Amino acid sequence: MKIQEKITELKSKRNAVILAHGYQPPEVQDIADFTGDSLDLSRKAAATDAEVIVFCGVHFMAETAAIISPKKTVLLPDLKAGCPMANMITAEKLSGMKAQHPGVPVVAYVNTSAAVKAGSDICCTSANAVDIVNAVKSDTVIFVPDRDLGNYVSTKTGKKLILWDGFCPTHEKMTPDDVIRARKEHPGAVLVVHPECRPEVVAMADEVLSTSGMCAWARKTDARQAVIGTEVGIIHRLKKENPGIEYHPLNKGAACPNMKKIGLEKILWALEEMNCVVRVPQETSEKAKKAIDLMLARNKRD
Repeated sequence: MKIQEKITELKSKRNAVILAHGYQPPEVQDIADFTGDSLDLSRKAAATDAEVIVFCGVHFMAETAAIISPKKTVLLPDLKAGCPMANMITAEKLSGMKAQHPGVPVVAYVNTSAAVKAGSDICCTSANAVDIVNAVKSDTVIFVPDRDLGNYVSTKTGKKLILWDGFCPTHEKMTPDDVIRARKEHPGAVLVVHPECRPEVVAMADEVLSTSGMCAWARKTDARQAVIGTEVGIIHRLKKENPGIEYHPLNKGAACPNMKKIGLEKILWALEEMNCVVRVPQETSEKAKKAIDLMLARNKRD
C-alpha cells in the first residue's frame, strides 16, 4: 500500500482533516484537504466535523487552529517546525514594549505565538493588515513582530507604527539585485511580492500581495508571466490552480527550512501515534481568541 493510501485510510479512521500551508512541499499540498494561508485553514477546519486537525505548517499556525477549535485535537507532524520571525517576539518582550508606550493599542500579526496574541488588542493577516490598522482608533499603533510588513502598512495608512525589529529570514533573502536580474531575464513579467519583503523590494514591485492575494490575482489577471517574490513553495499551488501563467521565483533560494520539515512520512506517523499534539493553555487561548475574533468581526463589517 502506498503511503498516500495509508494516510487516507488513517485519516478516515481518526476522523481527521489535513491542512497544508502554501509553502509546504508539493506532495504535502497534494494530499491535503485544504491548502491556503494559516488563518483561513484554521477557519475551514473549524467548520468541518473532523475531530482531528493535522496542520502541515509551523507551530504558531497549529496554535491558532487549537485556539479556534478548542474541542478538536491539533497535530503538528513535526513539533520542531517553528517560525523564526514569530520567535523574535515573546509575551515578556511585548509587555515591556507596552510599558514604554502606555495606552497605545497593539496589533499582532498572526505570525506570532498564542501568548503574544493574548497580550494584543487585535490580530491581523498580511492580507488585511492595512484595513485593521486603519480601523484602530488611534494615530499611533504598536505593530509586532514584522518590521517589513509594518513599514508597508505605515505607507498605506499614514499612521505612526511603533515597530518591533522582527523579520522573516526567507523574505529578507530577496533583494533589489534579484529584482534587477528578474526584470532582465523575464522582460514583461509582472513582479508580485509579499509585504514581508524588504521595503526596497516592495517599492520595485508591480503588485504587493499576501499569499491568498497572489492566488486571487492569478485567477483574474491577463498576465502570461509572473515573477513571484515569496517563499518558493507557493509556486506549486499557483501552477496547479492557474496553469496558464508561467511563474518564476524572484529568488530560487527563498525556501523556508521550517516549512520543509514535514513530509508524508511525518503525516503518517502523526496519525498513527497521535503524540505530536499542540495545546494552548485555556487562559491564553481565551485572551488570544478575543484578538482573533475582533479581527474577524472587522472583516465581516468590511
